[in-house]
Amino acid sequence: MDFFAQQDLARRNTRWLVVLFLLAVLGLVLLTNVFVAAFMFFSQDYNIYSGSREGLPGFLSYFSWAQFGTIGLAISSTIAIVVLVMWIHLSTGGKAVAEGMGGTRILPQSRDAAERRCLNVVDEMALAANMPVPPVYVLNDERGINAFAAGITPADAVVAVTRGAIEHLKRDELQGVIAHEFSHILNGDMRLNIRLAAALKGITFIGDVGHLLLRSGTRIRSGDSRRSDNVLPLLGLALWLLGLIGGLAAGFIKAAISRQKEYLADASAVQFTRSADGIGSALKVIGGYIPGTLVHAARATEMSHIFFGQITHRLWQVFATHPPLRERILRIDPRWDGQYIKRKPSRYNWQQGSTSSAEVGVGRAALVAASIAGALAEVPEADADADADFEPDPDQLERETAERQDIPLVFVQHSHDPLGAQALVFALLVDEEPALHRAQLDIIAGTDIAGLELLTHTLHPGVHALGAPHRLPLLELCLPALKVMSAPQYKTFKRCLLQLIQADRRIALHEWCLYQLVRHYLDPEFIRKKPSRARYRKLQQVVSPVRTVLSLLAHSGSGNSETVFRMGADTLGFTELTLLPLEDCSITAFSRAVHTLADCYPLLKPRVLKAMTQAAGSDGVLSAVEWEIIASIAAVMDCPQPAPTK
Repeated sequence: MDFFAQQDLARRNTRWLVVLFLLAVLGLVLLTNVFVAAFMFFSQDYNIYSGSREGLPGFLSYFSWAQFGTIGLAISSTIAIVVLVMWIHLSTGGKAVAEGMGGTRILPQSRDAAERRCLNVVDEMALAANMPVPPVYVLNDERGINAFAAGITPADAVVAVTRGAIEHLKRDELQGVIAHEFSHILNGDMRLNIRLAAALKGITFIGDVGHLLLRSGTRIRSGDSRRSDNVLPLLGLALWLLGLIGGLAAGFIKAAISRQKEYLADASAVQFTRSADGIGSALKVIGGYIPGTLVHAARATEMSHIFFGQITHRLWQVFATHPPLRERILRIDPRWDGQYIKRKPSRYNWQQGSTSSAEVGVGRAALVAASIAGALAEVPEADADADADFEPDPDQLERETAERQDIPLVFVQHSHDPLGAQALVFALLVDEEPALHRAQLDIIAGTDIAGLELLTHTLHPGVHALGAPHRLPLLELCLPALKVMSAPQYKTFKRCLLQLIQADRRIALHEWCLYQLVRHYLDPEFIRKKPSRARYRKLQQVVSPVRTVLSLLAHSGSGNSETVFRMGADTLGFTELTLLPLEDCSITAFSRAVHTLADCYPLLKPRVLKAMTQAAGSDGVLSAVEWEIIASIAAVMDCPQPAPTK
């Protein structure tokens, strides 16, 4: 399924969510009116089996449209407020979701073999998905094999895995699970999942209030207030019953929305890994693993739809958030013989290791003793070969990353340390001209971060020698370590970054690209970022910005400018559009045009990016500069990068 089909499915799921949510709210309003009428009826000692005012006519006499409107307004307002508060909380990014369920961030410096292997797998999947590496969290207390991706956009997305997943799955199996979660990131499922969680919290909140009243009502014993004492628990019981019904509705909505997305994500995992064996074997291991995919974190139930597998046992499949395990396996491996892979659970002796950090502004960058002291108390003899792919040590994994990205090993090692990551990013901006070079180093020295100026000066010649083809991969390697900084440290880093760019009183194209990538992928980690507002439904409304962006892209590449521009314009249906002269393609105009395109409706953005990618590759070569420009535009537009043409 291509990107447009996936987005269309996401839109249909969103509409379906709205319809089901409104029906659930209407049902709660109706039931509340019934409960209120019944309470008033029985409190007056009417007999439902006698008299004209008694019985059904008497019961209906306690119903009025004014009362219906008042109750409906009260319930709708309460639900709306809860949904809004929940959305504000969850929209801060995937970090809030992962940490809310007890997740611990896996730091780039971790020396734990399972964690390092997991980081390496996430690096590989990010490369396959054409996106920067997201932060990775581990749920250390969970023995079940499970994972999830959370966030609003790819910029604030995180991937979380349970300890059982990284300890019991082989490398290819873990790749399948992680690829499944990357599919949710790229297909736009995360935003829908957050909307779903916020909406369903509004429905179930009434039951939470009822449960609270039931508990508090049993504690009230004062004077002669026996009648009021009886009312509070009765009201609590009524609200709890409404919440129970709302919970059933919420479960049905989650089941209706989630299942098809899981099938799609499984299929996408096969595409990412180019093999059905990884995801298929992972599902078979889960089937033969005693803890399965169970998760016991306190807030896991309300977010059950974001996980890789079912987090609780379900008596009725109609309320299950995930398809049956057998069906998922058969869709991937139609010739499966029905036998699960047996893996014996291990007993963990977990103790959270101490974590220390030094503030960057005081002396040294945030260096964290990242390894969490953990060991398996027993390793199943029958599965001794299951740990075979744990053999590579962290140094070997770094060498593999260096070879894969064609970047010197020392740069890969520095990219895992916040101080080294800052130095590498600054080295990308430091100029060769002696006077400017000295001025920029003085700016770095002004941050008062011990060792940063010297390290930047030391790394600069090697970074400069890498050239344009490695600027973007090197920056993406640094992002996970930069996200470990504190908010004050990031403020200092970003201020220094701007000063380095403005040191020569002009902004080069590669400097603009680097700054936009840093801002897009790091800002959500430290500050609340206001998303772009969808304003333009048709490409005809953004003809001028499209012309500016395509013109600068055409002039920046190695191919014929006119040919590149013509290819992009014709692909978008602008056959009358002409190439702007180079002198009219200033960085200021280009930046303004890109930010205008960011306000296009979601389905227009991938069309524009795909057209630019095809145009840039029309000569058979997509240069590093062209890809850097496209990646930066994709970042500003909050849209996944298209796959580069070969």
